[in-house]
Amino acid sequence: MAGPTTAERGKRQQGSSGPPPARGAGRRLRTIVILAVAVVLLGAGGAWVLYGSQWLRVRHVSVSGTFVLTTAEVREAADVPVGAPMVSVDTDAIEARIRRKLPRIDTVDVVRSWPRGIALNVSERTPVLLIRKGGDFVEVDDEGVRFATVSQAPKGVPSLELSASRKGPGAASLRRFGAGRLVRAAVRVAGDLPAPVARGARTVRVRSYDAISVELGDGRTVAWGSDEQGRAKARALTALMKASPGARHFDVTVPTAPASSVS
Repeated sequence: MAGPTTAERGKRQQGSSGPPPARGAGRRLRTIVILAVAVVLLGAGGAWVLYGSQWLRVRHVSVSGTFVLTTAEVREAADVPVGAPMVSVDTDAIEARIRRKLPRIDTVDVVRSWPRGIALNVSERTPVLLIRKGGDFVEVDDEGVRFATVSQAPKGVPSLELSASRKGPGAASLRRFGAGRLVRAAVRVAGDLPAPVARGARTVRVRSYDAISVELGDGRTVAWGSDEQGRAKARALTALMKASPGARHFDVTVPTAPASSVS
């Protein structure tokens, strides 16, 4: 009987030279287990650093951007959980508390200042009109938001007189637009006034949507009309005041045909 050929002997030698399949699979399994354990340990360590250690906990709260409000008022409204892990602080909830408790705040940004601080960056609303309420004044910002009641009127802020009533000429405007829309119209007029006129404005009076007027501190008056075409009316008023320095009454209701009078 003939023995195995040279090719057959080579195949047998190649097959017997590699490691047994079971040993290779065992090494791969051990490697996977070691990697899995390492990942678990790293995750546990990271979680402990973030939540369990004293290194990354809230220790101080800073406030910036206040003008009328005090930093203490903002901190109290924010109610930041001092001592809590930094990563667990709910910045959205802090922002919501500040907005709810302090309507004077216009914008607020709550920032984690690692490793141990929370920064409260705020900006306050600026009054452009005042509404009398008994002996106090309600501040209204440039969006028509009534955000605060103060006992003393801020300097340089004109009063709003909403004389449109449910009876008389302004009744139709009040029914159609509502008091809120008329207030926003007055706010827009106040914002469109030329700077020199705005500085001297004492009262913005709203009789109806298209009958808004401005009274200056020196007694001069401006018939503005509606809050539409504000820029054109501002340019017309500036030119009219330069052309008629002795005039006491100005009418820019129709900006293409402004008028003035001495009495």
